[in-house]
Amino acid sequence: MENKKNFYIDGKWVTAISKEEIKVINPATEEECAVISLGNKEDVDLAVNAAKKAYSSWAFSPKEERILLLEKLYENYKKRWADIANAITVEMGAPKDFATKLQAGTGAAHLKSFIRYLKNFEFEKPLGEHAPNQRLIYV
Repeated sequence: MENKKNFYIDGKWVTAISKEEIKVINPATEEECAVISLGNKEDVDLAVNAAKKAYSSWAFSPKEERILLLEKLYENYKKRWADIANAITVEMGAPKDFATKLQAGTGAAHLKSFIRYLKNFEFEKPLGEHAPNQRLIYV
């Protein structure tokens, strides 16, 4: 049985503050396949504070940098395709072929859509003809 009790917060794996756990059941075999931590308020507060801290730099990062990061994430996703398909098979009980050929592809398709959308997104736009000197700025 896999131990999945840590949380990824602020760029590193950390031990959950909460000691409450739950066993994950493979629905195809009805066997326990993993144990996970159930986060509590303190765990959530740590994650939210880390996200707020990251946002202070992310909000002002150039579009090109964001695209490069998403493209790197997509490349890493493709490298771990078999791992993702296996996780889908074990945790959801999906047949291995279905998880490999279709379900793992959904995550990759979402990432490709995010990249395509971001490449065409304008972070600064005119407010409108009624206000020629005013701009909408998205962060």
